[in-house]
Amino acid sequence: MREEQKKKDRRNKFILQGSLIVVVLAIIAAVVLVITSTMRPPAPGPLNMLSDGIKIGDGFHAVRTAALQPSEEPIPNASNEPSSILDIRLYVDYMCPICGNFEKANADQIKKLVQDGAATVEIHPVAILDRASMGTKYSTRAANAAACVANFSPDNFFDFSALLFQNQPEENSPGLDDDTIIGLAKEAGVSKFTNISSCITDQTFKNWVAAATDRFNSEPFPNAATQPPQHGTPTVYVNGQLYQYTFDKATGAFDPNEFSAFLTKVLGADFSDNSTPSPEPSPSGSPSPSK
Repeated sequence: MREEQKKKDRRNKFILQGSLIVVVLAIIAAVVLVITSTMRPPAPGPLNMLSDGIKIGDGFHAVRTAALQPSEEPIPNASNEPSSILDIRLYVDYMCPICGNFEKANADQIKKLVQDGAATVEIHPVAILDRASMGTKYSTRAANAAACVANFSPDNFFDFSALLFQNQPEENSPGLDDDTIIGLAKEAGVSKFTNISSCITDQTFKNWVAAATDRFNSEPFPNAATQPPQHGTPTVYVNGQLYQYTFDKATGAFDPNEFSAFLTKVLGADFSDNSTPSPEPSPSGSPSPSK
């Protein structure tokens, strides 16, 4: 009986030692994984957003650009030629209700101008309202999704961005889940749907979103005649002129005639909804907004 007990004790000792070794190896593997992940070099931003935005021109085709490398500064897109083609630049957060109201009031006329070749529109997604989505970081997830579409299916970006606003969640809600966002990408008719789905789920460009948002908050707006008193969304420039908008404080509604009048003022007597379409643009090497 004593011999059997000794054998049993030895077996238990070996089992205990083996279990401890397995636990230690698992801890070492986890530490190595964390270290490897943190040492992984920063990834580039999305293709076609070298300026931190994507420029949409005639036929709703996007300007093709290289991806912004982590160590580089954004390169602004070239001004439109001829200058009679309006250059509309929008900085938006897809959770921002003021952005949503601006889109609701002015999307149709912006779309018509682009469709007629009378304007280009450059959209810069940023994420300043993650705090307003109950911990889901919807602003970052939506901006990342926009970057995924810009990277894999840039000519569908305009429609996808519009759908994000048409389905905009309430501020201080969880926002849309990833499957719903992926469904909107499919509705927009994107190509490379599988790549875009994985990109949205993996938040492939979340680090670029964070960096672009930091630049939006801290750096002057490029090609701008004047800088806004504070950085917030929406920020709207037309031909380098800041649009200092107003809206109904009770309803949040914008007057589309006000924006139309601003466009006319910027372009002057040459402005016309029937401007001759131009070739696709080429890339180059107020009330308080949401903040």
